[in-house]
Amino acid sequence: PRSFSEGSMSTVKSKKLQVGTDASASNNFTIYQPSTPDGTLRIGVGNADSPTEVGQFNANGYKPATAPAFEAYLGSNQSLSAATTTKIEFDNAVFNVNSNFDTSNNRFQPNVAGYYQINSSVYASVNGRALIRLYKNGASYKYGTDISPTTARLISCSWFVYLNGTTDYLEIYLWRETAGNVLGSNTQYSLFSGFLVQQA
Repeated sequence: PRSFSEGSMSTVKSKKLQVGTDASASNNFTIYQPSTPDGTLRIGVGNADSPTEVGQFNANGYKPATAPAFEAYLGSNQSLSAATTTKIEFDNAVFNVNSNFDTSNNRFQPNVAGYYQINSSVYASVNGRALIRLYKNGASYKYGTDISPTTARLISCSWFVYLNGTTDYLEIYLWRETAGNVLGSNTQYSLFSGFLVQQA
């Protein structure tokens, strides 16, 4: 083996370093610098010729390459029936990092497994009870605020949720004691937001 004297240093001059030589590229990893250096070191799954980035290091440390985050809002008022649990149709996005919020189906389905901070506020024109609920994979998962207002009120809730990064998705529902509206049309009324806190 080659030896080095005290104070000497070995330098590997390469923009890509593949770790692993398995026949299945997805079993290998590549450490690389982007084609245009920007002060980051990238980590990818796959061979050196075509890795898929999964994270990077920069001066602030490690961060996921595509950490999901979103904020969506109700684009117009939504009518709700009495004594009914109804999904709120958040159909507009203020921002949608990695496109994990589906405005057509009004749901959040991230592609990174981990623990997420989820928030929602619903501005309801109500008389009687109104209960906000978080649904996971189409079923009731966590209850939120239950209020009994006599005029329009903002109902807000937060949850901490694990999502598997593949099949898990979240939606917001509201149960109402009496018929009425959920108020929408801008980013100050009914909102649904979330972000990745920690990968798993």
